[in-house]
Amino acid sequence: MKKNKIYFAGPLFSKAERYYNQELCFQIESNDFKVFLPQRDGAELDKPPYIGMTQAERNKVIFDLDVKQVLDCDIFLFVLDGRVPDEGACFELGIAYNQKVHNNSKKRIIGLHTDMRASFINSKLNAMIECSFDKIFMSEKKLIDYLNEI
Repeated sequence: MKKNKIYFAGPLFSKAERYYNQELCFQIESNDFKVFLPQRDGAELDKPPYIGMTQAERNKVIFDLDVKQVLDCDIFLFVLDGRVPDEGACFELGIAYNQKVHNNSKKRIIGLHTDMRASFINSKLNAMIECSFDKIFMSEKKLIDYLNEI
């Protein structure tokens, strides 16, 4: 049976964010999913061939690789925590949503939002972000339970 491939989107710029992503990714992978975690599997790595590239070259490689992975995944997972959702992950969400809607894709678009802060009155998320999701979970346990039901 084919493993569902997950693209793991979200903030990855602080040590705390990378640690959280790594731990959640480990939990998901231990439940027999294949995960593309950009901080681990992408061009963000500080080793050859990426370390020898200019910032513009590296940005292009990151862009091309991440877009390909978003298009190739079965499940797009977005960690929405933070004062506002990560802007790069919002762009990736748009790609996943467009593919799903315009290609009649069976791609699942899910979010995890454990952050108690709200960006809008009576709403934690901008409507254009929130309405792109099939489901948004408020805990890692509920997310893992859902994935295991697939």
